[in-house]
Amino acid sequence: MHQQTFAAVTFEQYRKPTRREQFLNEITRVVPWAELVAVIEPVYPKAEGPGRPPVGIERMLRLHCLQQWFNLSDPAVEEVLYDSRAMQQFVDLDLGREPVPDETTICKFRHLLEAHQIGAQLFARIGAHLAAHGLKVSHGTLVDATIISAPSSTKNRTKERDPEMHQTKKGNQWYFGMKAHIGVDSQTKLAHSVAATAAHVHDSQVLPEVRHRQETRVWGDAASSGHRAVIQRHAPRAKSFLQTNAHRHRPLSEIERARNRAKPKVRAKVEPAFLVIKRIFG
Repeated sequence: MHQQTFAAVTFEQYRKPTRREQFLNEITRVVPWAELVAVIEPVYPKAEGPGRPPVGIERMLRLHCLQQWFNLSDPAVEEVLYDSRAMQQFVDLDLGREPVPDETTICKFRHLLEAHQIGAQLFARIGAHLAAHGLKVSHGTLVDATIISAPSSTKNRTKERDPEMHQTKKGNQWYFGMKAHIGVDSQTKLAHSVAATAAHVHDSQVLPEVRHRQETRVWGDAASSGHRAVIQRHAPRAKSFLQTNAHRHRPLSEIERARNRAKPKVRAKVEPAFLVIKRIFG
């Protein structure tokens, strides 16, 4: 880290650290940045010739994380970095010495990660890092999904809605967008698996992708209740703790109703992950 210029020094006597600043400081402390940089380095552009050298990998990765956490577009994250001292410190940026990477550079970095499917590799590396520090997944997995709404506008070049998204009905309400499917450890609440689909894809179709294959128990809501065979096929050691559905000619017994009342107390552990995704990070 460089010595700060006067542009980066604060002389505010009564300044109080914000929750955003505390969060970013904690992330800086716990994330294995060097390991993540090593994943990206083989595909990252190298400095060649007399032109402008590429921005450092760790800085671009931190900037990319800011985009995801705070739901910012390429121009918006460039703009907010000129305005937020906490974010400048997070990406180790001193405006007295250098400018913020422009939106084109930010866009190219995101496309680089997408083209080489780096996101899944980073997710796996973070999981291995947590396991190495004692935060290991147990023998129970909670599976659930949430709809991520998106604009259904056709005011674009192709005059069509995004082909990777779809509409779906939940209750009496229609939604358009995607669906995030996650597998969460039943003890530590760590998300160990994640998959994204169009919103109309049924939860049961993604069950094989949101388990780590070693669990002995699987919890899920009523959307997955008719697919116990899928669990047995992909995780033969796992016992199903899915919600039991009643049918027209087969009402639930008292024992089944009692079990259904007990299961949500465990399944509720999956909700904090959705809270972070949708409420905190937007």
